[in-house]
Amino acid sequence: MSNGLLEREKSEPRPEPKGIEPQVGAGKRFAYKLKIALREPTTIVGILAAILFTYLIIVPIITMLSDAMMVQYGDERRADQNFGELTLYYLHRVFASPLSVDVFWRPLGNTLSIAIGAIFFALIIGGTMAWLLSRTNLWGRKWFATALIVPYMLPAWTFALAWTNLFKNRKVGGQAGWLEALGFEPPDWLSYGQIPITIVLALHYAPFVILLFGNALRRFDSQLEDSARVLGARRFLVTWRVVLPLMKPSLVSATILVFAKCLGEFGVAYVLGMPVQYEVLATSLYRNISSRQTGVAAVLAGAIILIGVISLLIDARLVKEGKKFVTVGSKGSMNRLSQLGKWRLPATIGAGLVFFVSVVLPLGTLFLSTIMRFPGVFEASNFTLDFWIGQNLDTVALRQGILFTPEFWAAAWNTLWIVGLAAVTSGILGLLVGYVVVRTPVKFVGSFLRQVTFFPYLVPGIAFAVAYLSLFAVQRGPVPALYGTAAILVLAFIAEQMPYASRAGISAMMQLGKDPEEAAQVAGAGWWKRMTRVVIPIQKGSLTTGVLLPFISGVKGLSLVVILAVPGTNVLTTYSLQLVDYGYDQAANAAVLMVAAIAFFGTLLGQKLTKSNLAEGLGG
Repeated sequence: MSNGLLEREKSEPRPEPKGIEPQVGAGKRFAYKLKIALREPTTIVGILAAILFTYLIIVPIITMLSDAMMVQYGDERRADQNFGELTLYYLHRVFASPLSVDVFWRPLGNTLSIAIGAIFFALIIGGTMAWLLSRTNLWGRKWFATALIVPYMLPAWTFALAWTNLFKNRKVGGQAGWLEALGFEPPDWLSYGQIPITIVLALHYAPFVILLFGNALRRFDSQLEDSARVLGARRFLVTWRVVLPLMKPSLVSATILVFAKCLGEFGVAYVLGMPVQYEVLATSLYRNISSRQTGVAAVLAGAIILIGVISLLIDARLVKEGKKFVTVGSKGSMNRLSQLGKWRLPATIGAGLVFFVSVVLPLGTLFLSTIMRFPGVFEASNFTLDFWIGQNLDTVALRQGILFTPEFWAAAWNTLWIVGLAAVTSGILGLLVGYVVVRTPVKFVGSFLRQVTFFPYLVPGIAFAVAYLSLFAVQRGPVPALYGTAAILVLAFIAEQMPYASRAGISAMMQLGKDPEEAAQVAGAGWWKRMTRVVIPIQKGSLTTGVLLPFISGVKGLSLVVILAVPGTNVLTTYSLQLVDYGYDQAANAAVLMVAAIAFFGTLLGQKLTKSNLAEGLGG
C-alpha cells in the first residue's frame, strides 16, 4: 500500500512554488483572460466605443494643436519656412510679437476682468437668493425656487440683445435704443464693453450659485448654529465663523464653474463688445478664424483649453477635499428655517425684483421690440406685427416677416433635425458607455471611456469647434472634408454633449442590478435582445434624460456652431446672429425668442418626463 502511494506521488506533477512561476504561465493566463473577455459582447462594444470617441474627441484636439506647431498654407513668407514644417512662429506671434497685445494679452485681460466681475455679482445675487430660498420663511419659496433658475434655461445672449435694445446709443450706427429714443442718451460705458457684458453674464450664471450653494445650505445642520449662539456668538459671527467655512467647497465650485463658462462665452461678448472693438479670448479666436489665421487660432484655442482644464481640475480637487467636511448630522439633525420677521416682505420684493430683472425685463423687451417699427416709441401707430407676419417690408434682404421667411424655417428645421439627431445619438451612446463602464470585465476600457467622454466638458465650445475645423476642413484618409456639411455639426454636437449623456448613462447603469439580464440570458436571449428588450425599457427614463439635456444645450448653444455652420447649414442661433450683423434687430430678436422658447419649454418637458427638477431641494 505504501509503495502504491509512493508511485502515485511520483506520477503527479508538483505545483510550482509561489513567486517563481515561469513568465510563460503569466502570459498564458493573460491570453486566456483576454480570450474570455473578448467573448463578452460588452468588451467588443467598449473597444469600438473607445476607438470612436478617441477619433471624435482626442484626435481633433491633437490635430488642432499640431496646426499651432506647423506652418500653414499662406504663411510661408511670414514664417520664412516651407509649408508643413515645424515652427514656433505662431507661438511667438500670439505671445511675444508686437501684435500679441491685440491678439492675446488684452483679450486675456478683458476675459479675466469680466469673469472676476461676473463671479463677484453672481455670488452676491445667487448667494443671497440661495440663502433666502433654503434657510428662511420667504413668501413663495417653492415658486421662486423654479422661477429664479429660468435664466439658466435661456441662451446667454438673449440678455445681451435685450441690453442693446434698452441701452445702446448710435455711436456705432443703426437704430437708437429705447432710452435714447426717450431722450436719455446712455454713456458708451453703459452701452457697450466690460460693464454690460459683466452684468449680463452675472445674471445668466447666478442660477449656478443658487443651485450649488442652495443645495449645500439645505443640508446644513441648524444645530451647529444653535450651538454657536448658546456660546454667545452673534448672528454675523456665526455666519462668518461657522456657516461660510462649511459652505466653502460649494462656493469655490460655483466660482470655478462660472469662470470656466465665461472663458468660452462668445455670443454676449460679440453682441456687446465687437461694436466698440472690445475683445475677449473667444471673439479674438473668432476673428482670427474669420481672417483664415488658422495657426494663430489654434494657439488661442489651445490657451483657452489649457485655462479651462486647469480651472476644472482645481474644481475637481476642491470637491474631493470638500468631502472631508461633514455638514449633515444624524437623526437629530435639523434644517430649521430662519424667521425673517419684518424683513419678510422686503426680502420677497427683492427676490421678485431679481426675477423681473433677469427674466421678465429681457424677454419682455425682446418681444416688444419685435412689434415696434421704431424702438422706444410707445404709440399705438408704432406697433405692428410686420416683423412676424408682414409682407413686402421696406428692407433690402428681409422682405417678409420672420414667420414667412424661408431662411428662418430652414434654420429651424436644421436646428431640430441636426441637434435632434445628435441628441438621440448622444443619449444612446451615453447609455452604452454607462453599460460598458459598469459591466465590462476589462476595467481599463471602462475607465478610459469614463474619462474620454467627460473631456469635452473641459473644453470651451468655441475651442472645440476650432479643433473640429482643423480635423475635418480637408480630406484625411478615407474621411472626406466635412466642413460645410451638416455632418460636421452632428459629429461636433455628439462629441460636445457626451459629458451629459455619458454621466446620465453611468448613473443609470450603476442602479441597475444584473438579475434582469441574467434571467433573460438563462431564457436564451442574446446580448442585443437583452439590450433592446430588458436594459433600454428599464432605463427609458435615463435615456430620455440623456437625450433631452444634449438637445436643450445644443438648441441654445452658439459658441460651437458659429465656427462650423455655413449659410446652407444655418441653425436658429447662427441665423439670428446674421440678422444682428445685418442690422435687422426686430427679426433677430424674434428668432432669439423662438430659440429661448424651444430651450425653456424643452427643459420643462424634460423635467416632466423624467420627474426631475433643476431646483429640487430649494423650495421644498
